[in-house]
Amino acid sequence: MQLAIVGLARSGKTTVFDALTAGHIPTGAYAGDAGLHVGTFKVPDDRLDKLGALFKPKKLVHADIHYVDCPGGLVWRGAGRGGGPGPQIQAALDRSDALVHVVRAFRSESVPHPEGSVDPHRDIEALNLEMAFADLGVVERRLERLDTAVRSARAGEREAGEHEMALLRRVKEGLEAEKPLHAQSLTEDEMRSLANYNFLTAKPLLILLNIDEADVSKAGALEEELRRRWSGPQTAVAAVCGSLERELVDLSPEEAAEFRADLGLGEPAAARVSRLCFDLLGLISFFTGNEDEWRAWTVPRGSPAVKAAGKVHSDMERGFIRAEVIRWDDLIELGSLAEARKRGVLRGEGKGYEVQDGDVLHILFNV
Repeated sequence: MQLAIVGLARSGKTTVFDALTAGHIPTGAYAGDAGLHVGTFKVPDDRLDKLGALFKPKKLVHADIHYVDCPGGLVWRGAGRGGGPGPQIQAALDRSDALVHVVRAFRSESVPHPEGSVDPHRDIEALNLEMAFADLGVVERRLERLDTAVRSARAGEREAGEHEMALLRRVKEGLEAEKPLHAQSLTEDEMRSLANYNFLTAKPLLILLNIDEADVSKAGALEEELRRRWSGPQTAVAAVCGSLERELVDLSPEEAAEFRADLGLGEPAAARVSRLCFDLLGLISFFTGNEDEWRAWTVPRGSPAVKAAGKVHSDMERGFIRAEVIRWDDLIELGSLAEARKRGVLRGEGKGYEVQDGDVLHILFNV
């Protein structure tokens, strides 16, 4: 999974990036389009840890989240007129599965807000508008090309182009009304047909309110206030204190836990953000293992066993025979796959079996 961290200038994006990836990037340290910061977070999973403790493999591999810290400011300004982000930034945004919008709620005299005041609602509206404007530019350019192609096409070849034009005109109308794609009345088939455009407003969005340390005790109330206005289809809201979370990642787990307890903090921001993004994207984890390695794999909820097998290796998908399946906690209780087979708890499932969160799969296949 790749998540792009976006936001206006001086919103604390890089501080949040460091907190989420245990990085040490100085704030404001950009080198133009090539200055993207990239970091990885290993998603904590107690289930995998318990399986590892039981089977003691040589290696334990948690799921990864790759974060890309995109430059601050209204980076899409002028996108409809040929401006917008540079090629590396645009490519990173296109590859990202979801966006994390860091919104400033902290006050600091040493870091003045570019707009002169702190107003999270205004800043959310500003970036939403810029993303809609970027998508609108993509739609307009595509419509221009389609118009030429359709007019010169043979009668029997025009239908597909006309259908695409009609859909894009509906999307254009919604964007002009400041309605993101994920809030427009589009069918699943229509959204799939638009997937190659990588529209920014079609991506799931986590709005991350970056609060003052003094407001940590009010984080729940601040979240709820924002949620009432901004939560919706494929949109979630959370509040974190980026500066405090950044400081805590440098402590030992024991020291960090003690500080969290003293300050009344909940789970670490990195773990919470990963959980929220899993939910936003509809992702689940299943596990595979042997004496060398136990690993967590991430697939969309509802994935059939054959597609899960392909996640592990393409040969497994092509030569899939069946999957032996057991719940992770049942396996912990029984102690081994051999004991699970003996007791009839390890069951065989075919290609169409819908993999469940927490399943352990042993995949049988022909090479």
